[in-house]
Amino acid sequence: MLLEREEVNPDGVDSFHERTPLMWASEAGHVGLVQMLLKREDVNPNKADTFYGQTPLAWADKNGNEGVAKVLLEREDIKPNQASTRGGQTPLLLAAENGHVGIVKMLLKREDVNPNQADTFYGQTPLAWAAKNGREGVAKMLLDRKDVKPDQAATVEGRTRLSLAAENGHVGIVKMLLERKDVNPNKADTFYGRMPLSWAAKNGHEGAAKVLLEREEVKPDHVATIEGQTPLLLAANNGHEGVVTLLLERKDVNPNQADIRHYLIPLLWAAWGGGISG
Repeated sequence: MLLEREEVNPDGVDSFHERTPLMWASEAGHVGLVQMLLKREDVNPNKADTFYGQTPLAWADKNGNEGVAKVLLEREDIKPNQASTRGGQTPLLLAAENGHVGIVKMLLKREDVNPNQADTFYGQTPLAWAAKNGREGVAKMLLDRKDVKPDQAATVEGRTRLSLAAENGHVGIVKMLLERKDVNPNKADTFYGRMPLSWAAKNGHEGAAKVLLEREEVKPDHVATIEGQTPLLLAANNGHEGVVTLLLERKDVNPNQADIRHYLIPLLWAAWGGGISG
């Protein structure tokens, strides 16, 4: 009824974040309204809001609205790889981050979608966000692509996908990544100088630590370049008894290796940090 009135602007923006009716309908998953608005020549399907800088497709993908995403992607003039002006997130990255497998599948069928495009804030790709948030279905789909770089480090802090998955205890994704010959299990980040095992140990993720320690080439006594903390020291300091037990079973782990900042051994870190030392 409103769209039938000549004085109604179908592409007008609100006064808060300057979002159009198409953006609101896309975010909420209202397929019928999206179709109605897209029939209008005076509606721009690629118009972004001024706060997040996200297009209608980005809003639909972020919220997992497959029906809306499908309708938008059927438009010849749609830009499926348009990054947001705030953070540089593409529709694929938003869908991957939030685990929307169906939308990721749709986008990966497009030749004009870059599966390795990183955001501008963290420098992380769709695979990195999937690994960080434990989105196994999305991670598998991305890893099945020949053009996806599974060991690409983020531009901020230099974190790899394996590092992010290990830090957050996503065992399934850790296993997936370790099956790849082009993934280095000892690759350290550029900020802390910690490898994936160190991140798993720090946060007490026994499953991830166990999977990593089963690899012959993993260095269980690796010393981080910043502060010189070993995986054992990080686990002891944070009171992760299970990971400490796993590491102490290894002959190639030195229980008396001190860090280079405070010169404290794991036992002293456990006493200081409230961890279990006995």
